[in-house]
Amino acid sequence: MRGRLSKTERHQQLLALIADDPLLTDEMIAEHYGVSVQTIRLDRLELGVPEMRVRARNLAERARGALKTLGPTEIAGELVDLELGRRAVSVLETTRDMGFRRSGIVRGHHIFAQANSLAVAVIDAPAALTGSAKLQFHRPVQVGDRVVAKALVRRAHHDRSHVVVGSRVGQRLVFSARIVIFSMDESRRGATPGPMEPTSRKEATREGGWLEL
Repeated sequence: MRGRLSKTERHQQLLALIADDPLLTDEMIAEHYGVSVQTIRLDRLELGVPEMRVRARNLAERARGALKTLGPTEIAGELVDLELGRRAVSVLETTRDMGFRRSGIVRGHHIFAQANSLAVAVIDAPAALTGSAKLQFHRPVQVGDRVVAKALVRRAHHDRSHVVVGSRVGQRLVFSARIVIFSMDESRRGATPGPMEPTSRKEATREGGWLEL
């Protein structure tokens, strides 16, 4: 950041920054402010803000309790935030078995599975299924990378929701998708959804700082 912030200013901005993205590590915050990791740790202690792993665990417990369309084990990655009908966040810790042996690049279906299960999980309905998806892989993900996926419901009409998902490694966007999800109540399970409407590119624009696709 430009200029040197006072300690009070940094504390105020730190609280806002973590509220917007609870999954930021001390290292990422330190890089953002151009200070040492130890400085950020001291700031957190003074403010009573727990470390990222504790924040993520607390969020995950609340998020799992709110799930409706999927069970906790059906999410690809770990669900750490969920506001039904609005937004959701998951974390995927990539492992060696997810990647190609020679290159160490994670196979694309793992990245899509994280995004798609998150798009289904955010729907406020007893059951939901994917109708269509438009995908873009922006950068390769290496084995060992930690992928944070964020889903946002852009538009919902009757049984159809348009969800955008952005997946990042650190601050780098690695994957994005526009996914149409159909929701069903108990009486409509097994019914054939109606024809799908195309999703415009405008729906993938930045909104409220949540996603940047």
